[in-house]
Amino acid sequence: MEPSSSSSSSGSMKVSPIDLMSAIINGRMDPSNASSDSAAEIATILLENREFVMILTTSIAVLIGCVVVLIWRRSGSQKPKQIDPPKTLIVKEPENEADDGKKKVTIFFGTQTGTAEGFAKALAEEAKARYEKATFKVVDLDDYAADDDEYEEMLKKESLAFFFLATYGDGEPTDNAARFYKWFTEGKDRGEWLQNMKYGVFGLGNRQYEHFNKVAKVVDDILTEQGAKCLVPVGLGDDDQCIEDDFTAWRELVWPELDQLLRDEDDATTVSTPYTAAVLEYRIVFYDPADAPLEDKNWINANGHTTYDAQHPCRSNVVVRRELHTPASDRSCTHLEFDIAGTGLTYETGDHVGVYCENLDEVVEEALTLLGLSPDTYFSVHTDKEDGTPLGGSLPPPFPPCTLRTALARYADLLSSPKKAALLALAAHASDPTEADRLRHLASPAGKDEYAQRMVASQRSLLEVMAEFPSARPPLGVFFAAVAPRLQPRYYSISSSPRMAPSRIHVTCALVYEKTPTGRIHKGVCSTWMKNSVPLERSLDCSWAPIFVRQSNFKLPSDTKVPIIMIGPGTGLAPFRGFLQVNFVTFSMFHHIE
Repeated sequence: MEPSSSSSSSGSMKVSPIDLMSAIINGRMDPSNASSDSAAEIATILLENREFVMILTTSIAVLIGCVVVLIWRRSGSQKPKQIDPPKTLIVKEPENEADDGKKKVTIFFGTQTGTAEGFAKALAEEAKARYEKATFKVVDLDDYAADDDEYEEMLKKESLAFFFLATYGDGEPTDNAARFYKWFTEGKDRGEWLQNMKYGVFGLGNRQYEHFNKVAKVVDDILTEQGAKCLVPVGLGDDDQCIEDDFTAWRELVWPELDQLLRDEDDATTVSTPYTAAVLEYRIVFYDPADAPLEDKNWINANGHTTYDAQHPCRSNVVVRRELHTPASDRSCTHLEFDIAGTGLTYETGDHVGVYCENLDEVVEEALTLLGLSPDTYFSVHTDKEDGTPLGGSLPPPFPPCTLRTALARYADLLSSPKKAALLALAAHASDPTEADRLRHLASPAGKDEYAQRMVASQRSLLEVMAEFPSARPPLGVFFAAVAPRLQPRYYSISSSPRMAPSRIHVTCALVYEKTPTGRIHKGVCSTWMKNSVPLERSLDCSWAPIFVRQSNFKLPSDTKVPIIMIGPGTGLAPFRGFLQVNFVTFSMFHHIE
């Protein structure tokens, strides 16, 4: 076509929108069937009717968008329906238990290191053997209720309850009891709403601290004030001595009370068979040592969580380490800085940092010798049988698969004095009858004074005891479940303020290096690691540790006009250093100091 004829024809080819739609629907404009002339004709028609084409395409786009939104909303509205059924089942489960005609006993625990949970489960296990006509349920306080309102609703239904509550720091509740404790202590105006509840409280604390067993005492007082009936005096476990003996003595007060509540008249005089707690043991699965390199991924991926806590620590590099004493001093104190830039981990002035560290190589080597196993033994621990049914008991949570050397370094507390339960576990696997009897005696009520002297006062470590009783060689499942407690994080007051060091956590740590009464040189696990750590400022291959922040109530007054006197001898200065940084930053803002 010539340009002139094209122009004249275009004017005559103006079509209505209806005709254009009809053409599209009928396929007259299908490019696969069009000749060159018809293609030109189509192009001309579309050009002349471009306004309609724009409206048409926009309408189609809007229609598609509406369909997509509708589908998205429907799929979104279906998600809660998929989550609701499990919640309903969880809420109704206790009601189903109550309908079986048995009396129900709920045992709550608030734990930081697992001891309170262990005592709660030990009480439940023995109680199940004593009272077949009752049901016993052990409950984590943090899992008991989804929100604060549910706490009140559910506690009203409890008729018989026991609380195992640990206190740490400045009279603070444990992490898993913090929400319950805050709700319970702030609701003192509820009146006597717990008149149907009978209860007992056992506290876990340390007399070396000012607020000894504060949490247990406070909860006990409030329960009484709000109408609950106390069955036995609040137990005050002291970890500075033998907290197991404290628990045993309190537990013996509980049984007569439960006899009256849970036994019928016809079996009230029945003599119970003496209860013997089973030795805890993990199921162990061994693997080819070639898989050992996979173990380090557990710490490398530690920063995959949005919220950091003791169960989900943050991997942090040591960027600065300095010795604060001069070479002439016979003491050592380390200034350490952890890098938290880009991790999402935050802190406030006065908070604590929890640090996971590893046992010294020399300690691990000694443990390997006593166990008589290869350091490259690669294994995993399990709390269930091969068919998936739980093993029962108060087994600690399992740790990731690793070599025996790594397990001893990261997860086993090898230097603390063994608990009585650990002595019984060693006795059960001692090939020498004399050694087995000796271990049982130390763990018995008759050996209470000797245990206090030989273990507690003498600060005998687990490894020293195993060396003294060489025939006691427990299998790995028993060793990690019942003999060696889990190595706990060490807590330090943070000696910096985020207002001056937002991407660093500073620690001021005195070296623990002392001779015990047995003559053993005790080297602090974490303080020694800090002293020997390699900072990033000296090497790219620097030291690192899994850390997390624990909130503290030790804070500056909100009123900046309040006078402050700070008394902190030695490393007690650490939190005050953070407070001074806050004051310096505040002062600088108003006086333009650089």
